[in-house]
Amino acid sequence: MSEKMVQANGVELCTESFGNPNNPTLLLNAGATLSMVWWHRDFCRKLAEAGRYVIRYDYRDTGRSITYEPGQIHYSWDDLTDDVIGVLDAYEVDRAHLFGWSMGGMITQLVGLKYPERAITITIMSSKPFAPTDAPSVENEEFLSHFAKAAMLDWTNETAVIDYTVEGWRFTSAGSKHPFDEISIRELATEDVKRANNLPSANNHALLSGGDRYSNRLGEINIPTLVIHGTADPMVNYQNGVTLAKEIPDATLLTLEGTAHELHRNDWDTIIDAVIKHT
Repeated sequence: MSEKMVQANGVELCTESFGNPNNPTLLLNAGATLSMVWWHRDFCRKLAEAGRYVIRYDYRDTGRSITYEPGQIHYSWDDLTDDVIGVLDAYEVDRAHLFGWSMGGMITQLVGLKYPERAITITIMSSKPFAPTDAPSVENEEFLSHFAKAAMLDWTNETAVIDYTVEGWRFTSAGSKHPFDEISIRELATEDVKRANNLPSANNHALLSGGDRYSNRLGEINIPTLVIHGTADPMVNYQNGVTLAKEIPDATLLTLEGTAHELHRNDWDTIIDAVIKHT
């Protein structure tokens, strides 16, 4: 395991790797506003122990990567897609397996369309078909009301920000068969807050635009695809996973009964087993 700053697509991004670089590379793309810490370190270690060289990274405006002023986005969907390739180039990886969660699943779709020669397989979890006008959108009104409170939050008050983040995850995990893992979520939220260059900048992801030419092209993805989706996802309805698996040729759907919009520890073994078999 080693964290390092890399130059990717003309910007500085923070990355971290796990495992043996001689093993097949698995690059992780997180959800909107999420730094790489939300790919739990133990989850990454388990993937590495199963024989994958795992790379996670901070998106622009998250963690220790480049940040911009809140409300002033300076990049597009194309840029985030190109950042993936920039990270692979920085690690001197020609082709990799890609695993995208939520917004990361949409970015993974774009890599499959724009750079198919760089992806060996793709895994899309808790995501939806790419549509530039509504991404990264959610389908939970309670969470949207919670998200609106960000404008009034005192971002210099670490305790308040951590509490706000934990409550957001409580909405995200609503309806799950799993108990809300507040201890783990609070630990990750604390790490996220303490390491971020400018935490409120992450909300810039809500301003993403571009990528119109990639709409309605799932049928062109000619890369082995695994779709993972929980039936109790309150943020991105399960039907989106069904649609992805139907429209991407020969895609496989792994249904997580009762699971919400989360990477819950109780699902790790199921997800890791499926990803290792797929890759």
